[in-house]
Amino acid sequence: MQQQGKGSVGFIGLGTMGREMAANLLKAGHPVRVFDVVPGATAAAVAAGAVAASNPADAASGCDVAISMLPDTPQVEEVIYGEGGLLNAPPAGKLIVDMSTISPVAVRRMHGDLAKAGVAFIDAPVSGGPVGAKNAALSIMAGGDAEAFARAEPYFKAMGTTISHVGASGAGQTVKLCNQLICGINLQAICEALALGRASGVDLEQLRHVLLGGSAASWMLDKLGPQMIAGETGAGFRIDLMFKDLRLVQEHAQALNVPLPGTALVTSQYVEARAHGEGANGNQALFRVYDRMSNQTSNQTSGEG
Repeated sequence: MQQQGKGSVGFIGLGTMGREMAANLLKAGHPVRVFDVVPGATAAAVAAGAVAASNPADAASGCDVAISMLPDTPQVEEVIYGEGGLLNAPPAGKLIVDMSTISPVAVRRMHGDLAKAGVAFIDAPVSGGPVGAKNAALSIMAGGDAEAFARAEPYFKAMGTTISHVGASGAGQTVKLCNQLICGINLQAICEALALGRASGVDLEQLRHVLLGGSAASWMLDKLGPQMIAGETGAGFRIDLMFKDLRLVQEHAQALNVPLPGTALVTSQYVEARAHGEGANGNQALFRVYDRMSNQTSNQTSGEG
């Protein structure tokens, strides 16, 4: 039910993350118009109380803010510049927020083009995965003008718990890429520790328990470690999406002449995983790269790639 004074939202992109984020906006009392290229995703959101739209511009029509949550830079560019896009038919509130993980360079270009049309643009990628999206507990890192961030913040509060304005346009994406860099290298380190422990005959559940009690503890070890040990590959955050994020990290770093050898190494493991059909599996399936390299076999209980 809409609450007095709650701004209206045009929400574009109802994938694993977006559908939960849109649902939390609805729960917080915001009226939401939705668009997704997958009709079933739109239908599910409508069943939860949203209104269906025929394209991005229709989703944004009459709304205070348009929010997009999409796979990669080309999809966001299509939503902004394409036929039925937001550049020529922005929301009534002249505020667009993109919460995807995309190129900081593209973000700054879109920010400039939209500013010429009198539309504010915030890049606000998120961390926390599907669980954080479902529980409205995302970490949101936003780049853009302070005034536009202040207007967007009430919507962020419906979707996240850690909300930070980190700088000018593109800064949100840069912070998110730094986050993904750390996550990828941390996940690789866990894979290597489990591979070494397994080869040495150590009980992996006990190894994980001990590591969580010391300085090696991490979110990845806590949340994905059990799935890695059990060989469960079902998707939460997919290999394909993490590979895309690491590609963006390296593109950004190369443009700035910043060497990232650790990121290059873990990216090569994601290339191997995708070459073996693991792209649709969850991030924890990176451990199966080590199964293949060491001629070992994890328990494989779900999500075969």
